[in-house]
Amino acid sequence: MASSIGMMDSAYFVGRNQILTWINNRLHLNLSRIEEAASGAVQCQMMDMTFPGVVPMHKHVEVSRLVKGRPLDNLEFLQWLKRYCDSVNGGIMNENYNPVERRVKVGKDRNHKCSVKSSKSLQTNMINSGSGNTLSPNRTSGTKQFRSNEAAGGVNSSVEIQALSKEITDLKSAVDLLEKERDFYFAKLRDIEILCQTPEVENFSMSVAIKKVLYADDPKESALEEAQDYLNQRLNAVEDEAEIEA
Repeated sequence: MASSIGMMDSAYFVGRNQILTWINNRLHLNLSRIEEAASGAVQCQMMDMTFPGVVPMHKHVEVSRLVKGRPLDNLEFLQWLKRYCDSVNGGIMNENYNPVERRVKVGKDRNHKCSVKSSKSLQTNMINSGSGNTLSPNRTSGTKQFRSNEAAGGVNSSVEIQALSKEITDLKSAVDLLEKERDFYFAKLRDIEILCQTPEVENFSMSVAIKKVLYADDPKESALEEAQDYLNQRLNAVEDEAEIEA
Protein backbone atom coordinates (compact mmCIF):
# COMPACT_ATOMS: atom_id res chain seq x y z
CA MET A 1 0.00 0.00 0.00
CA ALA A 2 2.78 2.46 0.92
CA SER A 3 4.56 2.21 -2.44
CA SER A 4 1.30 2.67 -4.40
CA ILE A 5 0.77 6.23 -3.14
CA GLY A 6 2.27 8.14 -6.07
CA MET A 7 3.01 11.88 -6.30
CA MET A 8 -0.26 12.58 -8.16
CA ASP A 9 -2.37 10.57 -5.73
CA SER A 10 -5.27 12.51 -4.22
CA ALA A 11 -3.43 12.24 -0.89
CA TYR A 12 -1.12 15.06 -1.99
CA PHE A 13 -4.02 17.43 -2.55
CA VAL A 14 -5.09 17.44 1.10
CA GLY A 15 -4.68 20.98 2.49
CA ARG A 16 -2.40 22.15 5.28
CA ASN A 17 -5.26 22.96 7.65
CA GLN A 18 -6.75 19.50 7.25
CA ILE A 19 -3.35 17.90 7.92
CA LEU A 20 -2.80 20.04 11.03
CA THR A 21 -6.30 19.25 12.32
CA TRP A 22 -5.67 15.54 11.77
CA ILE A 23 -2.39 15.69 13.73
CA ASN A 24 -3.70 17.84 16.58
CA ASN A 25 -6.87 15.79 17.09
CA ARG A 26 -5.13 12.44 17.15
CA LEU A 27 -2.00 13.33 19.12
CA HIS A 28 -3.54 16.00 21.39
CA LEU A 29 -1.11 18.61 20.10
CA ASN A 30 -1.49 22.23 19.08
CA LEU A 31 0.62 22.64 15.94
CA SER A 32 -0.04 25.78 13.92
CA ARG A 33 2.52 25.30 11.14
CA ILE A 34 3.52 22.27 9.07
CA GLU A 35 7.24 22.84 9.65
CA GLU A 36 6.75 22.26 13.39
CA ALA A 37 6.70 18.56 12.51
CA ALA A 38 10.22 18.71 11.03
CA SER A 39 11.80 16.83 13.96
CA GLY A 40 10.03 13.60 12.96
CA ALA A 41 8.41 13.06 16.36
CA VAL A 42 4.90 13.52 14.96
CA GLN A 43 5.51 11.02 12.17
CA CYS A 44 6.91 8.41 14.55
CA GLN A 45 3.99 8.70 16.95
CA MET A 46 1.46 8.48 14.12
CA MET A 47 3.06 5.19 13.11
CA ASP A 48 3.12 4.12 16.76
CA MET A 49 -0.62 4.80 16.93
CA THR A 50 -1.24 2.86 13.72
CA PHE A 51 1.02 -0.03 14.78
CA PRO A 52 1.16 0.14 18.62
CA GLY A 53 4.64 -0.53 19.94
CA VAL A 54 6.19 -0.84 16.45
CA VAL A 55 7.30 1.70 13.85
CA PRO A 56 7.69 -0.21 10.52
CA MET A 57 8.87 2.50 8.13
CA HIS A 58 8.99 0.70 4.77
CA LYS A 59 9.02 4.00 2.80
CA HIS A 60 12.29 5.79 2.12
CA VAL A 61 12.28 8.87 4.36
CA GLU A 62 14.55 11.74 3.32
CA VAL A 63 15.31 12.91 6.85
CA SER A 64 17.96 15.39 5.67
CA ARG A 65 15.25 17.31 3.79
CA LEU A 66 12.57 17.13 6.48
CA VAL A 67 14.78 18.49 9.27
CA LYS A 68 15.44 21.67 7.25
CA GLY A 69 11.90 22.66 8.17
CA ARG A 70 10.77 23.61 4.67
CA PRO A 71 6.95 23.60 4.59
CA LEU A 72 6.46 21.84 1.23
CA ASP A 73 8.75 18.88 2.03
CA ASN A 74 7.06 18.32 5.40
CA LEU A 75 3.58 18.82 3.94
CA GLU A 76 4.18 16.19 1.26
CA PHE A 77 5.40 13.63 3.79
CA LEU A 78 2.53 14.33 6.18
CA GLN A 79 0.06 14.02 3.29
CA TRP A 80 1.53 10.61 2.48
CA LEU A 81 1.47 9.64 6.16
CA LYS A 82 -2.20 10.58 6.56
CA ARG A 83 -3.17 8.57 3.48
CA TYR A 84 -1.18 5.57 4.69
CA CYS A 85 -2.55 5.64 8.27
CA ASP A 86 -6.11 6.11 6.98
CA SER A 87 -5.69 3.14 4.65
CA VAL A 88 -4.66 0.96 7.62
CA ASN A 89 -7.24 2.06 10.20
CA GLY A 90 -9.99 3.21 7.86
CA GLY A 91 -9.62 6.80 9.05
CA ILE A 92 -10.97 5.83 12.50
CA MET A 93 -9.16 7.17 15.56
CA ASN A 94 -7.87 4.56 18.02
CA GLU A 95 -9.78 5.53 21.18
CA ASN A 96 -7.62 3.23 23.32
CA TYR A 97 -4.43 5.07 22.36
CA ASN A 98 -3.37 7.84 24.76
CA PRO A 99 -0.79 9.96 22.90
CA VAL A 100 0.20 12.12 25.89
CA GLU A 101 0.72 9.11 28.17
CA ARG A 102 2.70 7.36 25.43
CA ARG A 103 5.06 10.34 24.99
CA VAL A 104 5.69 10.53 28.75
CA LYS A 105 6.44 6.79 28.94
CA VAL A 106 8.89 6.92 26.03
CA GLY A 107 10.68 9.90 27.61
CA LYS A 108 11.12 8.06 30.93
CA ASP A 109 12.41 4.91 29.20
CA ARG A 110 14.94 6.96 27.21
CA ASN A 111 16.25 8.74 30.33
CA HIS A 112 16.65 5.42 32.13
CA LYS A 113 18.62 3.90 29.24
CA CYS A 114 20.91 6.95 29.04
CA SER A 115 21.58 6.73 32.77
CA VAL A 116 22.53 3.03 32.58
CA LYS A 117 24.74 3.64 29.52
CA SER A 118 26.59 6.51 31.24
CA SER A 119 27.21 4.38 34.33
CA LYS A 120 28.73 1.56 32.26
CA SER A 121 30.90 4.01 30.34
CA LEU A 122 32.21 5.51 33.60
CA GLN A 123 33.14 2.06 34.93
CA THR A 124 34.99 1.22 31.71
CA ASN A 125 37.00 4.46 31.86
CA MET A 126 37.96 3.81 35.49
CA ILE A 127 39.19 0.30 34.67
CA ASN A 128 41.21 1.51 31.68
CA SER A 129 42.78 4.38 33.62
CA GLY A 130 43.91 1.93 36.30
CA SER A 131 45.99 -0.07 33.85
CA GLY A 132 48.73 2.62 33.74
CA ASN A 133 49.71 5.18 31.13
CA THR A 134 53.55 5.19 31.51
CA LEU A 135 55.36 5.50 28.19
CA SER A 136 58.41 3.29 27.55
CA PRO A 137 61.27 4.46 25.24
CA ASN A 138 59.96 2.23 22.46
CA ARG A 139 56.48 3.62 22.81
CA THR A 140 57.83 7.20 22.66
CA SER A 141 59.74 6.36 19.49
CA GLY A 142 56.61 4.86 17.98
CA THR A 143 54.67 8.02 18.78
CA LYS A 144 57.23 10.19 16.97
CA GLN A 145 57.14 7.88 13.94
CA PHE A 146 53.33 8.04 13.90
CA ARG A 147 53.37 11.85 14.05
CA SER A 148 55.85 11.99 11.17
CA ASN A 149 53.68 9.74 9.01
CA GLU A 150 50.60 11.71 10.01
CA ALA A 151 52.19 14.98 8.86
CA ALA A 152 53.23 13.44 5.53
CA GLY A 153 49.73 12.19 4.88
CA GLY A 154 48.14 15.46 5.93
CA VAL A 155 48.73 17.11 2.54
CA ASN A 156 47.02 14.29 0.64
CA SER A 157 44.10 14.31 3.07
CA SER A 158 43.68 18.05 2.67
CA VAL A 159 43.52 17.73 -1.13
CA GLU A 160 40.97 14.92 -0.89
CA ILE A 161 38.84 16.90 1.56
CA GLN A 162 38.83 19.92 -0.75
CA ALA A 163 37.83 17.76 -3.72
CA LEU A 164 35.03 16.13 -1.74
CA SER A 165 33.84 19.49 -0.43
CA LYS A 166 33.61 20.83 -3.98
CA GLU A 167 31.71 17.73 -5.08
CA ILE A 168 29.26 18.12 -2.19
CA THR A 169 28.76 21.80 -3.03
CA ASP A 170 28.06 20.94 -6.68
CA LEU A 171 25.60 18.22 -5.67
CA LYS A 172 23.78 20.58 -3.29
CA SER A 173 23.47 23.16 -6.06
CA ALA A 174 22.06 20.53 -8.41
CA VAL A 175 19.57 19.36 -5.77
CA ASP A 176 18.46 22.94 -5.06
CA LEU A 177 17.81 23.51 -8.77
CA LEU A 178 15.81 20.29 -9.01
CA GLU A 179 13.76 21.18 -5.93
CA LYS A 180 12.98 24.64 -7.34
CA GLU A 181 11.90 23.08 -10.62
CA ARG A 182 9.77 20.51 -8.78
CA ASP A 183 8.12 23.22 -6.65
CA PHE A 184 7.47 25.32 -9.77
CA TYR A 185 5.62 22.54 -11.59
CA PHE A 186 3.86 21.35 -8.44
CA ALA A 187 2.47 24.85 -7.92
CA LYS A 188 1.22 24.92 -11.53
CA LEU A 189 -0.51 21.55 -11.11
CA ARG A 190 -2.12 22.79 -7.92
CA ASP A 191 -3.40 25.91 -9.73
CA ILE A 192 -4.84 23.75 -12.50
CA GLU A 193 -6.58 21.55 -9.93
CA ILE A 194 -8.12 24.57 -8.19
CA LEU A 195 -9.42 25.85 -11.53
CA CYS A 196 -10.92 22.45 -12.36
CA GLN A 197 -12.65 22.36 -8.97
CA THR A 198 -14.39 25.68 -9.54
CA PRO A 199 -18.15 24.94 -9.24
CA GLU A 200 -18.97 26.66 -12.53
CA VAL A 201 -16.69 24.39 -14.59
CA GLU A 202 -15.93 21.29 -12.49
CA ASN A 203 -18.45 19.18 -14.44
CA PHE A 204 -17.28 20.32 -17.86
CA SER A 205 -15.84 17.55 -20.01
CA MET A 206 -12.41 19.17 -20.19
CA SER A 207 -12.25 19.65 -16.40
CA VAL A 208 -13.18 16.01 -15.80
CA ALA A 209 -10.57 14.86 -18.34
CA ILE A 210 -7.85 16.97 -16.72
CA LYS A 211 -8.69 15.58 -13.27
CA LYS A 212 -8.42 12.05 -14.67
CA VAL A 213 -4.81 12.86 -15.53
CA LEU A 214 -4.09 14.64 -12.23
CA TYR A 215 -5.51 11.88 -10.02
CA ALA A 216 -4.16 8.86 -11.92
CA ASP A 217 -2.60 6.56 -9.31
CA ASP A 218 -0.43 4.39 -11.57
CA PRO A 219 3.00 6.06 -11.91
CA LYS A 220 4.04 3.67 -14.69
CA GLU A 221 1.17 4.36 -17.07
CA SER A 222 -0.04 7.61 -18.56
CA ALA A 223 -3.70 8.53 -18.06
CA LEU A 224 -3.69 10.69 -21.19
CA GLU A 225 -5.26 8.01 -23.40
CA GLU A 226 -8.11 7.46 -20.92
CA ALA A 227 -8.73 11.22 -20.73
CA GLN A 228 -8.75 11.51 -24.53
CA ASP A 229 -11.20 8.60 -24.84
CA TYR A 230 -13.49 10.29 -22.34
CA LEU A 231 -13.39 13.56 -24.30
CA ASN A 232 -14.11 11.76 -27.58
CA GLN A 233 -17.10 9.98 -26.03
CA ARG A 234 -18.49 13.26 -24.72
CA LEU A 235 -17.97 15.01 -28.06
CA ASN A 236 -19.69 12.18 -29.93
CA ALA A 237 -22.58 12.30 -27.47
CA VAL A 238 -22.96 16.05 -28.04
CA GLU A 239 -22.91 15.58 -31.82
CA ASP A 240 -25.54 12.83 -31.60
CA GLU A 241 -27.77 15.07 -29.48
CA ALA A 242 -27.37 17.90 -32.00
CA GLU A 243 -28.36 15.63 -34.89
CA ILE A 244 -31.43 14.39 -33.03
CA GLU A 245 -32.55 17.95 -32.28
CA ALA A 246 -31.99 18.91 -35.94
